[in-house]
Amino acid sequence: MELLWGVWYHLGVSTLTSSLLGELDRVRADRARLDAREAVLLARLESVESDFAGLVEALRPVLRGSRAQVEKRVALASTLASDHPGVLAAMARGEIDAYGASRVVAVTSGMSAAQVRQVDSQLAAKLSSAPTSTFMPDNLAAHTRKIANSVDPDGQAARARVARRGRKVELVHGENAMSRLTAHVPVEVASAAYARVDALAKALRRAGSSRSMDQLRADVTADLLLGRDVGVTAPETAATVSLHMPASTALGITNSGCTLDGYGTIPAPIAREIMTNPHSTWRKVLCDPTTGTPTSLGRTRRRPSATIRELVRIRDRECVVPWCHRPATHTDFDHEQPWTDGGPTSATNGTSRCRHHHRLKHHPRWTHSHNPTRGTTTITTPHGTTYTATNPAVLRRDARPNASRDVR
Repeated sequence: MELLWGVWYHLGVSTLTSSLLGELDRVRADRARLDAREAVLLARLESVESDFAGLVEALRPVLRGSRAQVEKRVALASTLASDHPGVLAAMARGEIDAYGASRVVAVTSGMSAAQVRQVDSQLAAKLSSAPTSTFMPDNLAAHTRKIANSVDPDGQAARARVARRGRKVELVHGENAMSRLTAHVPVEVASAAYARVDALAKALRRAGSSRSMDQLRADVTADLLLGRDVGVTAPETAATVSLHMPASTALGITNSGCTLDGYGTIPAPIAREIMTNPHSTWRKVLCDPTTGTPTSLGRTRRRPSATIRELVRIRDRECVVPWCHRPATHTDFDHEQPWTDGGPTSATNGTSRCRHHHRLKHHPRWTHSHNPTRGTTTITTPHGTTYTATNPAVLRRDARPNASRDVR
């Protein structure tokens, strides 16, 4: 009798959770539609009012925000209405909220109105048949960045250089005697710095520290900035980041196909500058000319397991879960078919998953599957919702050469 009660109770909770998740999804869609309505109204107000400062001040008690917040909302609304009709339509359908739209606008800022509308048109076409994971802000920005690079590759590089001249450090004081220190620096510098901090934090954890990883990373960052001894030595590869580019782009023949793990597409001239840094190391990665998937590192080692692990990381670039962008250099090598069930330790059975999603994969109520050959990941939650996404090939099919280079 107790067993039957337990089964019925579990089914009841699962049904309730699914119902609540469905309701939350409807609330999210409603919020996106309301964001679209607000954008239309604000754009209309901005178009008929000649006194922008006066309009912002009048809107403050209505929108209940600071002057800077209201200015940003009006500017976003005006840009969406004039240059991003496709994104605005997706908002009206409940697919993208204001924050997601702001990420798209940030990517296209500085482009001409005609170029922005071209990006918007291509993005709208992609969104019309895109899986749910595409609408997550990070993924949305990555797709927009890729389209923007194809529409205006030279302009992207120029805007990146302008942005790099704006690097800075900001100190924002918070509550409870805590503050936030933010560094705005080039993406490869930030990625390498975080990798080093993370490696030092892990070394401290292995040495027996009882602090959480977040606490360790914060403490390590403070110690490094203040010139104090961290207490451990990071491995030599702690600051490794991976940049992929076709050989033709490395040689300056083409200007496409450059991606930085954990971030996405970057302009080719910026990628070549990173590549020619005296601290960078070239590594040949042989790719299948049809699929663009890495097949070999073009070298041998005494430890095949290390080579396999590295090939899998280069192939996947990030945790394979569709909404996770943790670089593969900071993930676990996960056996798709468990080793205990006879799964081989090989590139065809190896997958990059961050520690959190590695553990989640083995949760009995979650279903994870990844096809390394096709780069397709399918995840089913305990409540029956299935998400499927495909990781783009390292070497795109429009890039002709049969090899790409991995710069570290």
